[in-house]
Amino acid sequence: MKHARGFTLIEVLLATVLLAAGLALALTTLRAATATVDRGEALAQRSERIRAVEGFLRRRIASAQQIAFQTDANTGEISQFVGEPQRLRFVADLPNYLGQGGPHLHDIAVDEAGRSQRLTVAFGMVMTGRTIELDTPRPPEPLVDDLVELRLRYRGFDDTGALGGWQERWGPASLPLQVEVVIETERDGVWPTLVVTLPQGTGQAGNAVPAP
Repeated sequence: MKHARGFTLIEVLLATVLLAAGLALALTTLRAATATVDRGEALAQRSERIRAVEGFLRRRIASAQQIAFQTDANTGEISQFVGEPQRLRFVADLPNYLGQGGPHLHDIAVDEAGRSQRLTVAFGMVMTGRTIELDTPRPPEPLVDDLVELRLRYRGFDDTGALGGWQERWGPASLPLQVEVVIETERDGVWPTLVVTLPQGTGQAGNAVPAP
């Protein structure tokens, strides 16, 4: 009787090598696919985060109104819009989902939270040209927790009546035509520049200070 021929040692080793190579290729492909999915999810989260914050800022700044939120007791000068490099104050109607509605001071500013910075917005009710001080003030709402830098600039008409250059400061008794917002965070780096047009902006420079 003839004995059945088995696999040689070389054939077994070759099959093992081919199987290991196939598994390695499959694992590499799986890792690449997983990394692609992770990058896609991270990019989507970044885009959604930026879109949400910039959308909120666009709607709030664009709704700024020519309503005073404070009056200088000595000079009688009113403040309707006070723009600084890292702080912005103006009056706009508060949406119902944020509170009771009506004219409210919007105070967008950089807040030092321990060792890090964050971008916040605080609200205060405005009546008869002044901001009402509440017994239990509402704490500022955080917009960006890992803020690296906030840059605000403002633009209106120049002395010739043409659209002027960007200014580091604006106000207090008039609204600019446009506000530029640049945000940089630890997680996302520099965000796309946001430029908001104010429908009620008069563009009268007032005491605006030119940007360097």
